[in-house]
Amino acid sequence: MSDFRTPLARARGLGAAKSGAGHFIAQRVSAIALIILVPLFTWSLAKHGFGDYDAAIAWIGSPLGAIVTLLTLTAAFYHMRLGLQTVIEDYIHKPGTKIALLLVNTFIAAGLWLATLWAVLSVAAQQ
Repeated sequence: MSDFRTPLARARGLGAAKSGAGHFIAQRVSAIALIILVPLFTWSLAKHGFGDYDAAIAWIGSPLGAIVTLLTLTAAFYHMRLGLQTVIEDYIHKPGTKIALLLVNTFIAAGLWLATLWAVLSVAAQQ
């Protein structure tokens, strides 16, 4: 069996960035979740709330609608954050700028998720 790691990496037991495999797997898992959740979300919303604002609000306010919406958008924001993190880490070379952008990326993703959570819970509370 061939080992493609450098001698230093074998000695440390770490890859170049120490967490690349975990990041890669997390991004693939979130992508698989989105492959399942986006069609489910779209189909459910089209079936239960097609063409009518009140029906769409009622569906999002229902337990199933709220869960599907939150799961879909949680996976989407997480996947977005991971993808942008990769772009920032690969193409931004100044350490201060890189750290600032990584923080902004995380805060925007968290802020969007919190806004989604608040909106869905507000709609559900009105039902």
